[in-house]
Amino acid sequence: MKNLMTINIKRGFAFALACLLFGQVELKAQDNAFKPVQETEDDFYKIISLPVPEDVILEVGGMAALPDGSLAICTRRGEVWIVSNPNISGSEKPVYKKFASGLHEPLGLAYHDGDIYVTQRSELTRLRDTDGDGQADTYKKIYSWPLSGNYHEYSYGPTFLPNGNMLVTLNLGWSNSLGHGISLVPWRGWTLEITPDGEMIPFAAGMRSPAGYGMNAEGDFFYTENQGDWVGSGRISHVEKGDFLGNAESLEWSSLPGSPVTLKKEDIPNTGEPFYDVAKRVPGLKAPAIWLPHGILGISTSGFLNDNTAGGFGPFANQVFVGDQGQSNIARVDFEKIDGVYQGVVFPFREGFSSGILRMVWGNDASMFVGMTSRGWSSTGKELYSLQRLVWTGRMPFEMKTIKSKPDGFEIEFTEPINKELAEDPANYQVTGFTYKYQAAYGSPVINNEPCKIIGVVVSEDGMKARLVVDNLRLGYIHEIKAEGVKSTEGKPLLHSVGYYTLNNLGKGEKVDVAPFMARQEHEMMMQAQADSIAKAQADAEAKAQAAVAKQQAVANKPATPKLGKHVTTMPANWDGKADVTINMGTKPGLKFDPAQLQVKAGSKVKLVFQNVDDMLHNFVIVMPGTAIEVGEAAMALGLEGQQKGYIPNSSNVLVYTKLLQPSESDTIYFIAPTEPGEYTYVCTVPGHFYTMQGILKVVK
Repeated sequence: MKNLMTINIKRGFAFALACLLFGQVELKAQDNAFKPVQETEDDFYKIISLPVPEDVILEVGGMAALPDGSLAICTRRGEVWIVSNPNISGSEKPVYKKFASGLHEPLGLAYHDGDIYVTQRSELTRLRDTDGDGQADTYKKIYSWPLSGNYHEYSYGPTFLPNGNMLVTLNLGWSNSLGHGISLVPWRGWTLEITPDGEMIPFAAGMRSPAGYGMNAEGDFFYTENQGDWVGSGRISHVEKGDFLGNAESLEWSSLPGSPVTLKKEDIPNTGEPFYDVAKRVPGLKAPAIWLPHGILGISTSGFLNDNTAGGFGPFANQVFVGDQGQSNIARVDFEKIDGVYQGVVFPFREGFSSGILRMVWGNDASMFVGMTSRGWSSTGKELYSLQRLVWTGRMPFEMKTIKSKPDGFEIEFTEPINKELAEDPANYQVTGFTYKYQAAYGSPVINNEPCKIIGVVVSEDGMKARLVVDNLRLGYIHEIKAEGVKSTEGKPLLHSVGYYTLNNLGKGEKVDVAPFMARQEHEMMMQAQADSIAKAQADAEAKAQAAVAKQQAVANKPATPKLGKHVTTMPANWDGKADVTINMGTKPGLKFDPAQLQVKAGSKVKLVFQNVDDMLHNFVIVMPGTAIEVGEAAMALGLEGQQKGYIPNSSNVLVYTKLLQPSESDTIYFIAPTEPGEYTYVCTVPGHFYTMQGILKVVK
C-alpha cells in the first residue's frame, strides 16, 4: 500500500510538473506570438544575382530597358551588350549578345526611337542596327568635346528632354599635385544640351563628378554629386539652364560664346560658410535640393531612378532611388517643392549589393535592375562587377513613407498605422540640425550641429501621420529626424528609423497650437528640476568620497611611467633625435595602401610618414589583429561626428593613427611598435574604405 501511495505521489508530482512545464511553454508561445519578429530589408526586397558568362567582363557603365524587356548595357571596356530574358526564374538564364564594341569607356546609355545612344569619354554616339541582326551597323557621332587625357575626365548621359534634345554631364579632371578637380579643356564640369543634329548648347556649370542623372516625376532634371572639393558631402541638385551648382573650376569657360553662366572663379568666396548662406548673396549659385550625409547614407553618390511603377515596386510611387558606388547601397528620396525650390528627405533603403552601384533601371515587371562595377573605385561589395535584380516581395514594410516640411516643424507619414501612445511622446523622437562647409578643400566635417527641441507631437486620427512641432529649425540645414521609439499598432519597430531632411524653405499651412504642450512641459521641467537636485546631492557626496580614496592611493603609489599617445606628431624627447625605423606610407588607386605590408621589430621606435596621393580622404590606423572591420564599423557608428573626429572611434583596439588627410596632404606620427609579435592590421577607417583598404604590420622579435 505504501509503495502504491509512493508511486501515485510520484505520478502526481510528475503530472503537476508536466502541467507546469507545459503551461510555461504555452505562455512562452503566447508571448512569442505577441512579440514581433525583427524584420530585415530582405523580407521586403529580395536581391537576385544574374549569372554573367565568364568571357563577359560586365563592368556596367550605363543601362537602358528595351521595349521587349531586354537590357542594353554598356561597359567600361567599351562594349554594349543586349541581355535578353533578364527576369530569370528557376533554372532559366539570361542570354548575352554583343551589340557594339570599340567604344571609349562609355559611362551612360539611353534608348530612344529604336536606337541606342551612348556617351563615350569625348563623344555622344548613336548606335543603329540597320539590318535587324542584333548588332550595330552604324556608329554615328552626334557631337564630340575635347579631352586633355586626364584619367578623371569621365562623361555621362544622355538624358532625353521632351523636345528631343539630350543632356550629357562632364566630369572634372583631377590633379594629384594640386589635390583638387581641374577643368583643363572646355566644358569640363558642365552639363551640355545637344540636339539630334549635333548642335551643342551650354546648359549649366559647377559639377564636379556628375555620375548620376535623371528626371523626377514632374519631369525636372537632377544630378547627383560626390564629396570632394567644393562638395562637403554627397548631394542632389535640381538643374535648370543657367545654373551654377558650386564647383568653381568649371567657371574657367563661363566667358565662352553661348555660356548661360556669367559668374567667374573670383566671384566664388572660399570662406567655409554653409552653401545655403553663400548662395543667398551670390546670384546664380544654386543650393542643393537634398544632402546625403557622408559615411551615413553612402560615400560615392551614383544612379538616379524615379519610381514610375505605379505601386509595382511597393508604397513609394514617384519617389526616387539613388545608388552609391562606394557602400554598395541604395537610398530613397522624396522631393517637395516650396516657393519654387526643391527640397526633401532621404532615407536608407537597401544595402548588401555585390559591387559598386552605378546604374539602375526598371524592368517590364516593375523589378529594379542594378548594374555595378568597382574597378578603380573599390566598394563594400566584393565583386569586381555585377548585375542584380531587386524584387519587391509584396509585403508592406513599416517605414517612414515620407517627411514633409511644416511652418513649425515636420510631418511624418508612415506606411502603416502607428501606436498612438508611443507616437505622441516627444521622447520617442530626436531631431538634430547640421550642415557642411562650402569650401575649396576636399569635403567637410559636419558643422553647426545642434539639437532641435521637440515641443509636441500630434498624431492623425487614422494613425498614419505624426506632426512634430520643432524648435531651432534653420534654413539650408540638414535635419536628422529619428523615430526610434515609434512602433506600429502591431508592435513592429520601423525598418529604418531615421531620415535626413534638407530644409530650403518652410512648409505652408497652419501652425499647431502649442499652449497645451507648453503647460505640460512646464510641469515636467519642475519635476525634473527636483529630481536633478536630489541626484546632484548624491553625486556630490559620491565624488567627495571617491576623491578621498584617490588621494590616499596617490600617496601610496609611485607615479606611472608615461606612455606615448595614439597620435604623437613630434618625436619624443627621450628618443635622442632618432627613430629605430622610418616608414614612408602612401596610397594607390582602388582604396589601397602602398606598401600593403610592413615589418618592424617588437618594441622598436617607429617614425611613419603617411602621404595621401589619392583623390579622396584617407587616414592610417593600426589596430589589434582581427579587429579592422570592428573598428571601421565603430567609426561609421560615429554618425554626424565621424569626419569631425577623423573617423577614429574610442576603442582599445585602436593602437595609433594619423589625422584624416586631404588629397596631397601628409601626416607624420611616432609610436612604439607592439611588444607582442604578430600580424597587426593597418586600415583606413573612413566609412566604406575599411572593408578593403587594409594592410599588414608584421611585428617580429
